[in-house]
Amino acid sequence: MKVAIIGCGRVGSTTAYTMMLSGVPSEIVLYDRNLDRALGEKLDIEHAVPILDYVNFIATDDLKDIVGSDLIVVSAGAAQLKGQSRLDLIASNKEVIAELMPRIVEIAPKAIVIMITNPVDVLTQYAYSLAPEMKGRIFGSGTLLDTLRFRYYLSQEIKINPRSIHAYILGEHGDHSFPVYENTMIGGKRLMDFGDIDEEVITFCYQRTRGAAGEVIALKGATYYAIAVVVTKLMEAIASDAKTVFPLSVPLHNYYGISGVALSVPCILGGNGVERVLEVEFSKKEKEQMKKAAEEMRKYN
Repeated sequence: MKVAIIGCGRVGSTTAYTMMLSGVPSEIVLYDRNLDRALGEKLDIEHAVPILDYVNFIATDDLKDIVGSDLIVVSAGAAQLKGQSRLDLIASNKEVIAELMPRIVEIAPKAIVIMITNPVDVLTQYAYSLAPEMKGRIFGSGTLLDTLRFRYYLSQEIKINPRSIHAYILGEHGDHSFPVYENTMIGGKRLMDFGDIDEEVITFCYQRTRGAAGEVIALKGATYYAIAVVVTKLMEAIASDAKTVFPLSVPLHNYYGISGVALSVPCILGGNGVERVLEVEFSKKEKEQMKKAAEEMRKYN
């Protein structure tokens, strides 16, 4: 599997490192406009190759080197800073995507493209508008990381491994996300029937989830470890055609009447990208929250 990572900042370089540890890619291209940065990351990472499964690394500032890529991870663009919202990055990062997508379609037309540049929902829809022929093969990491954070905080409350909790955060990867949990089952028992869980605890865990990125950015300047693991797991699902369900940001087509925006909903991810979008059994409140998220995202199309 050949993977190209576009943008070698902290997210891109950490993703390359995590992918190398997975042993899945045979080749990783590190593309950055700053060639010295790409070369430096390449040298630092590949010094570990002799003790791991072999991966060939290419550092480049020429997009032509992504030719033949099976997977392209777009992490180029301005990063969220302390005090900023993800939506503050729209103007500058749209310019980046406008330049990249036509070249990606030209050079690697069969690749699957994972968007992680923020605001990921706006940019996923924008990228799709530039390459509609890549339906299913352009999607964003969306609320997958939010979902993992939410499950982690819930697990701390009910003392159960978070891998056994299947509650979701859906909607926007941002202020218009919302928790979906009323129908969540753990070992055949409803989450809401656990004695330690009630609406107050759910709200507490969701608020912690919603503020998690800002908390990390305030403490250390950026988030990059967890998102690198998320993208690596998506890569593994694609490589193995795993048909795994993830909440991903996808352009919606009449999803409960919503079209023309990208938001996170549960998707089946396999070797061809997003192979199916699953309709959730929303409560009335959750339907309203989904509709509100769509209305907000349309403002930025």
